[in-house]
Amino acid sequence: MLAVDWLRAPQLPADLAQQPLTTLQGEQSLAGLSASKPVLVYVWASWCGVCKLTTPVVAKLSQQGVPVVSVALRSGSDAQVTRWLAKKGLQGLAVNDARGELGQRWQIAATPTFIVLYQGRVVSTTSGWSSRWGLLLRLWWAEQFSG
Repeated sequence: MLAVDWLRAPQLPADLAQQPLTTLQGEQSLAGLSASKPVLVYVWASWCGVCKLTTPVVAKLSQQGVPVVSVALRSGSDAQVTRWLAKKGLQGLAVNDARGELGQRWQIAATPTFIVLYQGRVVSTTSGWSSRWGLLLRLWWAEQFSG
């Protein structure tokens, strides 16, 4: 599993957390969002079959207070993405990457992709299906051993 993560790991820009991020809610900074608590960045697509399995897990985490930033890859207009997020119960900040430019800049090779940031640094990435416990463990690990 670690080998698959390594092979599919996005080649994220070194200054990822410092780059301004335009969300549906306004301009944000991942560095600021992750300053005191790990943040889960969830890169998904409405057409992704595996995302249909992982989105309920991420939605539940977001409803339980886990900071989530979702990035919708080529999934329609802002209104379509907003409706999809509401239907799924996925809370938190959302980016609509309608043309896939952010995904390309971050070199996202697979959906879903999960990125955990803490204190402005990328702590872990994984792609494909992940369980609730797998995501919670990554968030816990980030807070315990990356500070």
